[in-house]
Amino acid sequence: MKGFRSFILRGNVVDLAVGIVIGAAFTAVVNGFVSAFLTPLVGLAAGATGDMNRKTFTVGATQFPYGAFINAVISFVLLASALYFLVVLPINKLHERLAPHQDVQAPKRDCPECLSPVPARARRCAACTAPLPAVPVQLGDTTRRIE
Repeated sequence: MKGFRSFILRGNVVDLAVGIVIGAAFTAVVNGFVSAFLTPLVGLAAGATGDMNRKTFTVGATQFPYGAFINAVISFVLLASALYFLVVLPINKLHERLAPHQDVQAPKRDCPECLSPVPARARRCAACTAPLPAVPVQLGDTTRRIE
């Protein structure tokens, strides 16, 4: 029982539970907004009157509730766009701002004494302080020194 209690009281499990409850409440708000405002506007644009959610068409003896499907599609698009613009996009921007950017690594070569990697332009090894042989200058490269 002690292990179960420590599992339940972990921060990520509690955060996940709170997120699910908030998500369910947000979904209910979005579904209410869609059924109260957006679906009737779609019905007006399509020339339908009354509750668009109850609109159906019949093939043979089977009824297909296309109004409920339109309501669900509008709810999904609205919910997905709200989550993207209110949660995903700000978190990604925050992550880009706070995450350290990986600098481009300088070309490396191995030290002939200790075999540790050192920058190609280094004159001494940082690990063993052995002098390193000079790097030949390449044509068009003005940043390397000739020794």
